[in-house]
Amino acid sequence: MSMSFSRASSFAPLTSRVNRVSTARTARPATTATSVASQDIICAISESRGVSTTVGLAFLNLTTAEAVLCQICDSQTYVKTITKIGVFEPTEILFMNTCKDSKLFYIVQENLPDPTFTFIDRRYWSDKTCHEYVNRLAFPEDAESIKVTLGGNYFAACCFAAVVKYVELELNWTFASHSLRIRFEPSQGSMTIDLSTICSLELIQNLQNAKSKDNLFGLMNETLTPMGARLLRANILQPSIERSKLLARYDAVEDLSTKQEMFLSVRQALKGFVDSDKVLTSLILVPTKRKFQYVEQSVNNVIMLKTYVSSIKSIYKALSTAQSTLLLTIRELCAPAGHSSVEQLIEGTLNEHVAYQTKPLDLRNQRIYCVRAGVNSLLDVARQTYKEANTDAADLVTQLAESSNLRLDLKYDSARQYYIAIPADEVDSLPDIFINVYRKKKRIECQTLDLVKLNQKIVDAHDEVINMSDRTIQELIQDVCSEISGLFRVSEAIAMLDMLAAFAHLATFYDYIRPELTDTLAIKAGRHPIREKIHSKKYIPNDAYATQQSRFQIITGCNMSGKSTYIRSLALMTVMAQTGCYVPAEYASFPIVHQLFARVSTADDLEANVSTFAVEMREMAFILHNIEPRSMVIVDELGRGTSTTDGLAIAIAIAEALVESKSLVWFVTHFRDLAVVMAERSGVVNLHLAAEISSDASKMTMLYKIAEGPVTNQFYGLTLAKLVDLPPDVLDVAQDVAEKLNEITARRHGNSGAVTIARKRNLILSLREQLYQARNGTLEGEALRKWLKKLQDDFLLRMASIDDKLDDASSETEQEDDIIEEDDQYDDSQEGSQTETELTDDSSSTISTERPDTHGIATGPTDLSLAGEGSILMTSSQEIPETSPVPESVELV
Repeated sequence: MSMSFSRASSFAPLTSRVNRVSTARTARPATTATSVASQDIICAISESRGVSTTVGLAFLNLTTAEAVLCQICDSQTYVKTITKIGVFEPTEILFMNTCKDSKLFYIVQENLPDPTFTFIDRRYWSDKTCHEYVNRLAFPEDAESIKVTLGGNYFAACCFAAVVKYVELELNWTFASHSLRIRFEPSQGSMTIDLSTICSLELIQNLQNAKSKDNLFGLMNETLTPMGARLLRANILQPSIERSKLLARYDAVEDLSTKQEMFLSVRQALKGFVDSDKVLTSLILVPTKRKFQYVEQSVNNVIMLKTYVSSIKSIYKALSTAQSTLLLTIRELCAPAGHSSVEQLIEGTLNEHVAYQTKPLDLRNQRIYCVRAGVNSLLDVARQTYKEANTDAADLVTQLAESSNLRLDLKYDSARQYYIAIPADEVDSLPDIFINVYRKKKRIECQTLDLVKLNQKIVDAHDEVINMSDRTIQELIQDVCSEISGLFRVSEAIAMLDMLAAFAHLATFYDYIRPELTDTLAIKAGRHPIREKIHSKKYIPNDAYATQQSRFQIITGCNMSGKSTYIRSLALMTVMAQTGCYVPAEYASFPIVHQLFARVSTADDLEANVSTFAVEMREMAFILHNIEPRSMVIVDELGRGTSTTDGLAIAIAIAEALVESKSLVWFVTHFRDLAVVMAERSGVVNLHLAAEISSDASKMTMLYKIAEGPVTNQFYGLTLAKLVDLPPDVLDVAQDVAEKLNEITARRHGNSGAVTIARKRNLILSLREQLYQARNGTLEGEALRKWLKKLQDDFLLRMASIDDKLDDASSETEQEDDIIEEDDQYDDSQEGSQTETELTDDSSSTISTERPDTHGIATGPTDLSLAGEGSILMTSSQEIPETSPVPESVELV
């Protein structure tokens, strides 16, 4: 049967972007790093032809023998498709040969330039072929449900057929019957994090140093097995949105972190595990053309299988005191009864003392004596030949040492086999008997003709033993494959336990706490997990609070005051909480976020010839097109890549759209006027990172603490400029200009009745929110009465403050014309422009919304202790109509 393939590199216009060297599929020692980052994954993509864009995806992981299928209803920009492919990072992507000019191919190739792109014939994308493969390859207990699922997902089924056919006919690999893990992954069920956000938040890779572990994965990766590391990475990129699953993980982490003996036993047991996914995959992935290397590797595989199976019982024993549902499930999967049949098969075939070794000579010897003695008499004879040849080699070196009066050591490597090592300082010139001489700094490596002959004899004996062992080994593999589904499930359980144990390690080592899942984001003394690790003695924690009535939070403050670190920490803690991990805080409550967006990168994209501003606008357009009420967005200094006027206008327009989206937004800006304009909108809160400036503006101290209201420091940019020794005359001119501009543009804020009413409406909405919490909270009796009395006094004081500021504004307006006339540098046209713009003074832009803080969260506009267990806040989304009367006072007590 022939199959036509064409590489994308043959398509001339795309040669420079698509012509890639295929990833070599050769075996190499597995480490945690390579197992996570260097998986061999092939992806097939197909799409519908109709108006609605439906994309099918199939990922076949040749490293872990797992097929993941999904079907996505996407937009015209294929955002979800790109995100899903980016999570799996395939080495090769397959398209139909009719898709060379399709928009889907161009968008995938533009956003994911690294994989090899291959086009295959349309006839191999068949849903009927898919069902045949499912019947032949899927675990028997899973086959029927998979077929039912794929019956309603035509494009995913076609992709699975294409990718398996490609592996069989092009790569010459096939899977043993009923041995492939196949699962359908719905497009819902996990948080969506786009590729730009993954990069900006440094979830997997540090932006400055790709090899650095100063990223979220590097911080959380306290796993001890490659399987656990892979699972952790997948959970960071696709955090769960299933409440029950997260609570089960929290319970398991709590169980592990509070039982030291069990925790230490589990960690010790995990250290003995090989990469079980890779071992099991090597057993079921069979080449269409067998070579000796495959036969030899099969022996290594069954030795590692024996090591894996024998390690399972230690997990069962270590979890003997477990109480959480998830840990008990894992323990049940590791019960001896579940894998006793496989253990019996191995014991009946393999030598009792055989174990996997990493040194080449030790591993070769393990292969020789892998199969039990007595199974095959000819095999025993071949082993004896191998043993005698090895003894002869050792005797030869001993005789040479005596005759030459030199200190000779017999060494081994895979390329040369046995060779002789001689200390360099013991000999000036070698006798002629030594050949293949390699001189190194401290020793000389060489061989003799007799040793070369013995090496060949040993190799021949080794190969004969391996070939004789092959039949027995293949029979064992065939028998084990009938139990492979159970072994894979145990491997998945070990991976989950490893990840949970890593979370427990973080909780105890870094003093993390268990988060709550509610409708409110409330954090007390939260810390940036990565910054805390780097600057453990200097990091200052901060509080955070967000509900629908404070869903859009504007963060202002001086340069280097910690604004970016603050909003990044909130995003990172959200990701950590939705992986099932504890978080760095004294108290934390999170709503379940379905989408996470971060617009924080500010660098020009030189490769794409795109400026900072263009990158900002492109990313914000993406966010605005995909945002929903259950999203979380962090935006850092939007609009600074263009002129001040344009930047402010665009920032305000985007801020308005984000407020309307009902999502949780943290918006960092240096535009003081944005904070003023947006302050009157319902759901908007002004915060700032505090800094202390000396009276003579010669010193600035960053406090790195979040505080309510907009930033009050005047001319903090000039203060920072003084600290870097700008010329005094330049600073003097800048100071004069800044003061004049501030004097001219400062207008009385809130002089209209509409603005005053809006302020009072927001104050009443805030009051209603707190009363609702009091009704559902835990405070009772005298404590509740005192709190309500304080709330009443505070409300009346703020309501009076609004009226006072309205009166004060009238007198300020009368003085405004005199101020303008005194400055002859500004003409009447500028005055008219300023009148239309309504630039305002930050110091009066917001009314404080601080609530009684009995729980200890300084910036939180409500009292967390009022919340009932399991739910901090249940806020009505209704707003008071504009026609509602504004009372002058409210009687609460």
